[in-house]
Amino acid sequence: MRRRATDLRRPVRRRLSWWILVLLFLFSIAGFGLFVVQHNHRYEDRIEQPVLEINPRIDRVVHANRNFTEEILSARSYARQLAEQMTLAKAYVIIAKEHNNLHLAWELSAKIRSCQLLLSKAAKREEAISLEEAEPIIKSLSTLIFKGQDAHYDVATTMMTMKSHIQALEERANAATVQSAVFGELAAESIPKNLQCVDIKLTTNWLQNKSIEELANESRNSPRLVDNNLYHFCIFSDNLLAVSVAVNSTISNAEHPKQLVFHIVTNGVKYGAMQAWFLGNDFKGAAIEVQSIEDFTWLNASYSPVVKQLLDVDQWKYLFKSSSDIGVENKFRNPKYLSLLNHLRFYIPEIYPQLEKVVFLDDDVVVQKDLTPLFSLDLHGNVNGAVETCLDAFHRYYRYLNFSNPLISSKFDPQACGWAFGMNVFDLVGWRKENVTSKYHFWQERNIDRSLWKLGTLPPGLLAFYGLTEPLDRRWHVLGLGYNLNIDNRLIETAAVVHFNGNMKPWLKLSIGRYKPLWEQYLNQSHQYLQECVTS
Repeated sequence: MRRRATDLRRPVRRRLSWWILVLLFLFSIAGFGLFVVQHNHRYEDRIEQPVLEINPRIDRVVHANRNFTEEILSARSYARQLAEQMTLAKAYVIIAKEHNNLHLAWELSAKIRSCQLLLSKAAKREEAISLEEAEPIIKSLSTLIFKGQDAHYDVATTMMTMKSHIQALEERANAATVQSAVFGELAAESIPKNLQCVDIKLTTNWLQNKSIEELANESRNSPRLVDNNLYHFCIFSDNLLAVSVAVNSTISNAEHPKQLVFHIVTNGVKYGAMQAWFLGNDFKGAAIEVQSIEDFTWLNASYSPVVKQLLDVDQWKYLFKSSSDIGVENKFRNPKYLSLLNHLRFYIPEIYPQLEKVVFLDDDVVVQKDLTPLFSLDLHGNVNGAVETCLDAFHRYYRYLNFSNPLISSKFDPQACGWAFGMNVFDLVGWRKENVTSKYHFWQERNIDRSLWKLGTLPPGLLAFYGLTEPLDRRWHVLGLGYNLNIDNRLIETAAVVHFNGNMKPWLKLSIGRYKPLWEQYLNQSHQYLQECVTS
């Protein structure tokens, strides 16, 4: 009989080995046993939260000089477990108190204090928290948290409670921010005691020493004050030391200081102190003129709209009404907005009718380069040479002016680039030709109700000099040293003028320490009065 081919043979039925069946049976019994154990211990697992044990073979850490920040951020550290438990426990303290469960709140607070104490000790000794230290606190906190959950403090209740507390914290944070701004404004507006002391001593010297007054009368008629071949600078301020630093820094960095002329205008209260200071100190041959704004009798309410507004009682009420009125920003409560000295920059051609070009400086600037090249700059027929500030998006016209008013929107581009006061080159010949002061009066008269802009001198300046401003190289004038902590050092070093605009003035205690030496180096700290007033 012939045999079948090999590939066509009928497959042989194989029986499962008996040991495979035994293994399956054992696995089934083991699975059932694990299920029973897990079911019996479910409640115990719920009460006693497992403490994460760290395998010393895996986490071999040198405890000496351990960084506790890294320890508490590590997912396998007991410090991390304690911190998370403590955060959750704090939430349940709040919830328990709201539900009048004071006993649970007290128990949680006690455990939280124990947890804080353990974390503090670990941070102090720079060592990791051990299992023996952490386990009792973690277990007790877990028990109390589950007790809170059993009292029906569910997730929804927790979320609503936490939301209400977050809102309360946000309100407190906003209130603190507003309060901080108010205190900052008050500090910026105040005059330090040592500055007042210097003013008093100088004023006394002015009143008692008639020779100083005679010297002032003689210098008043100096031909250098109207010589257009010299370089003329004007500063309007009642801050003696600030003006002194601005003048001294300009002279110190000039190649030919004897060719500089400074025109200073102050108020009647500070006039004597200013005269005594500038006549009693050496400024390398530069000519310095000091005038009192009270002598400008032509600057009155019948001529100047801003004088009329400053005498208006409603203007004072607008500025200094209740601080609870959010219609007025805190920065606008600064008394400088009621100072005519602040607006005097718009009357330079009338104050100095014989001059053709001047550089205007604010009193909170420090000059670091020779500024005489500014007088030879080509302004291309424009009146005002200034550094533009629209590198920052918020320094465009629409940020300063009310473009919802058709009087503004029909005449000006909202995206036009803003510029800065503080260091400006003014062509007074072109100024008179363009009647810039008349334009300034026009806009001031239409802003009696403050519908075009709120306050300040920059908004009307943007309007009056619109189309008449020549942009200067940014290095001529660097701003922000009175509020910006992060100005690039290279920008400061290459700047011709640095401007401490903002509340953190360099003569105040709240000044930015990084920039203060730039100002202090030009202050004559060896002066007798300064030394006496600092130590008094």
